[in-house]
Amino acid sequence: MTTSTDSSQLSERSLHLFKALVEHFIDDGTPVGSRTLSKDSNLGLSPATIRNVMADLEDVGLLHSPHTSAGRIPTAKGYRLFVDNLLRVNDLQSSQVEKIAKELHPESDYSSLMQRTSSMLSDVTQLAGVVMLPRTEQSILQHIEFVALSANRVLVILVVNDREVQNRVINTDKTYSASELQQVSNYLNELFAGKDLLHVRKSILEELEKMKEQVNQSMQSAIEMAQMAFNSDEVKKESDDLLFSGQTNLMDVAELGEVDQLKKLFETFNQKRDILHLLEQAINADGMQIFIGEESGYDVLDNCSVVTSPYEADGQILGVLGVIGPTRMHYDRVIPIVDITAKMLGAALNSKN
Repeated sequence: MTTSTDSSQLSERSLHLFKALVEHFIDDGTPVGSRTLSKDSNLGLSPATIRNVMADLEDVGLLHSPHTSAGRIPTAKGYRLFVDNLLRVNDLQSSQVEKIAKELHPESDYSSLMQRTSSMLSDVTQLAGVVMLPRTEQSILQHIEFVALSANRVLVILVVNDREVQNRVINTDKTYSASELQQVSNYLNELFAGKDLLHVRKSILEELEKMKEQVNQSMQSAIEMAQMAFNSDEVKKESDDLLFSGQTNLMDVAELGEVDQLKKLFETFNQKRDILHLLEQAINADGMQIFIGEESGYDVLDNCSVVTSPYEADGQILGVLGVIGPTRMHYDRVIPIVDITAKMLGAALNSKN
């Protein structure tokens, strides 16, 4: 993250004009000229004097003139100064707090809770919401269950790390009765419960080799079913550690509206790798993090800001959540929404433990 310009280097008049310009641009999205500021800044300065101040702000890299417009807009460096030194964060309306609390009710199952967190961030901010799912160094299998669906289709239910439930459907070579599936479940739980998923997959291959020399067909079937359940193509990939919602909200943002730019941005959301890397930086930092424009290190996000906050349970940071939107976002509103959502998600996860 870049270091902000020291606000003490600017006069009070310059800071006042700069703040007024940024707020005006955030509100309507059009470059701000001296005449507009002369009416709104309440400093009683002439347009000529304001133009001189704006030129000075442009010289230090806080403003720039897009195209041939006479008006100015903030740079990423300018937004950084604004956010770090001039922004007054608003208190959330009670209705917004109630909406967030209702969506993050601790009685929700784990998967639903995380998905609703992402969706709620998007709904409340009208930007793109993102949640990085909890990461642990190990994924411990707590329980496995097989449930017959129809014909040769079986639902596999995996409980991992006490709180995460993964479901997948496998196709078997024969139709199993409920009692046979229960026997398979019992056998595999006895064999693998409490072990790391990577160890489980390795053990399954070893057990398959052993089974070739044994006549216990039912146990061989159990291991073969386990192999399908833990197939590397089915097990959650790294990219599945992110949940996105509301990406299409960004289609309505003027500065992100060019087709090529939107395409690249949506491809980044799709691949998730770069966003995941950015959130990993946030999880290793202290408290809320705001990446503005090129601070992210990714060209595709040069016109975007990412506002993030870690969430924790039992005193341990589990992941990061946040909002992705244009640099011209209402930081005063978005920041407290992200902050309180992280706190409430942590409280909900604590209640579930």
